[in-house]
Amino acid sequence: MNPMKVCSVTLNDGHLMPMLGLGTSAPSQVPKSKVEEAVKTAIDVGYRHIDSAYLYQNEEEIGRAIWKKIADGTVQREDIFYTTKVWGTFLRPELVRTSLDTSLRKLGLSYVNLYLIHFPVALKPGEEFIPKDKDGEVIFDTVDLCATWEAMEKCKDLGLTKSIGVSNFSRRHLERILNKPGLKYKPVCNQVECHPYLNQSKLQEFCKSKDIILTAYGALGTDFRKEWVNKNCPVLLKDPVLNAIAAKHGRTPAQVALRFQLQRGLVALVKSFNEKRIRENFQVFNFQLTPEDMESLDGLNKNIRYFPYEFVNHTDYPFFDEN
Repeated sequence: MNPMKVCSVTLNDGHLMPMLGLGTSAPSQVPKSKVEEAVKTAIDVGYRHIDSAYLYQNEEEIGRAIWKKIADGTVQREDIFYTTKVWGTFLRPELVRTSLDTSLRKLGLSYVNLYLIHFPVALKPGEEFIPKDKDGEVIFDTVDLCATWEAMEKCKDLGLTKSIGVSNFSRRHLERILNKPGLKYKPVCNQVECHPYLNQSKLQEFCKSKDIILTAYGALGTDFRKEWVNKNCPVLLKDPVLNAIAAKHGRTPAQVALRFQLQRGLVALVKSFNEKRIRENFQVFNFQLTPEDMESLDGLNKNIRYFPYEFVNHTDYPFFDEN
């Protein structure tokens, strides 16, 4: 049976979203061809949820992988749940569709399944992903997020995306959208960094109360080769509590960390370019953590962020918020 139907959550607009997805962000030293191979392997294994973004600059490779798997009969387009995101340089309302059209062209697709606002901070439109002045300071843009959201709603109405949501939003940013006069569609999800060291329990509770799915990126910690990662953080997968629970169940620490999120009702994204780990990470639907395991893992929370972003001097920076 199709894993997309078996292990999915129903979004607030009625669409299904597979609970386990393949993340595709990568350090600059990883060849783009590795992303293409990873996506093909993941689809062969059973993944049906692929997550990327304009910022990752790998959507041509992902599109080739998807179409090769369609061509060889492994999947049809409707089997794949594909997510992309609009970056801060495209948050002006008139540019929101431009970003999506660019992604669709690179992918060779007529629609995506989910389109997210990548980060609630608007940046100066231009060629640079993080535009900076001569002194190296980030150049921000002034944009009304509610107007941006209206442009996202238009993309949904046009059929260019099945669903729309947000990423890296705090409660105050979500409330800004939810309280917008004339709101047509609520965000279906909020994709945020989430793992046992950052369990996001308060934000999860708020999102659940609004019928918004919390999606966990960085669910295994992080790849410390990434340029934007906080290198001073402890390595999650070496945590003794996590490893003890993994040993008890005869599982890998990564499988336990992913299972933790699934049993909390979250959607989890996991990134790997290694075939063995891609297969291992998918084997999380045939075991259960005990209530004691869940309590122990929940107790690991340290509010540690591996992905701080560099927009800390902006009023819309979300990570100073309590949730």
